[in-house]
Amino acid sequence: MPAIKSLEELKRVREEALAKKQMKATPGHIQVIVAMGTCGIAAGARDTMKSILNFIEVEQLSGVTVTQTGCMGMCEQEPIVQVIVGDSAKVTYGKVNPEVASQIMKQHVQGGMPVKDRVLPI
Repeated sequence: MPAIKSLEELKRVREEALAKKQMKATPGHIQVIVAMGTCGIAAGARDTMKSILNFIEVEQLSGVTVTQTGCMGMCEQEPIVQVIVGDSAKVTYGKVNPEVASQIMKQHVQGGMPVKDRVLPI
């Protein structure tokens, strides 16, 4: 991040950060985070990400933000996907192949019920 050189720029950065925080806490807003570190990519995280994005497109879902992150430190559980609904606690899933990703999107993101047999105890 470049250095902030003026008070106006600092205010703008602060407002953007607050807007992002508010968006994450909005009830009904959903975040899907895919771990895309080296170990995740080697385990198939790209295909998992494609499956999630395809599901959103086909089902024409709105209010879902998909992002990627680096390694989550649980390499044996890759690919890893986290789902955060509004201000609820995040749910972390392990060994998420494209089929499991579709199941998570249908059951958790659309239906509000976590896929219990894939949830990682964190």
